[in-house]
Amino acid sequence: MGLLLGLGVSSTAAPKPNHDRDLSARAGVSIIPLRHEPGFAVMVDKQMPGNSVVIISNEDESYNFKDLLTKGSTAEKKYNLSKLDAGNYTLEVVTKGHDIKTNFYVYNKPQGKVIFVK
Repeated sequence: MGLLLGLGVSSTAAPKPNHDRDLSARAGVSIIPLRHEPGFAVMVDKQMPGNSVVIISNEDESYNFKDLLTKGSTAEKKYNLSKLDAGNYTLEVVTKGHDIKTNFYVYNKPQGKVIFVK
């Protein structure tokens, strides 16, 4: 894996971080697969206190789940996704200074549901 460094031209407006690729945006948020059940845990470890919210939605946004993860600076919560239908979903963690948005997929396999986080 390589590291790419670049210099850009200065502008008056700060660029918005690309949450899918900006590693600094993910620095305080971890998505950890669960071992014995279909799902993942979301862990927020940030220095500034404030609300953190987890949002799970499907492609057409007919399913939209919101959960207050924490009102403090550090939290971890497990999400069992065994009741979700197979399909494409979006996971968004909104927290001051560390917002991320990523896709995940739910597959039905003979041994049960399989969750793949991109």
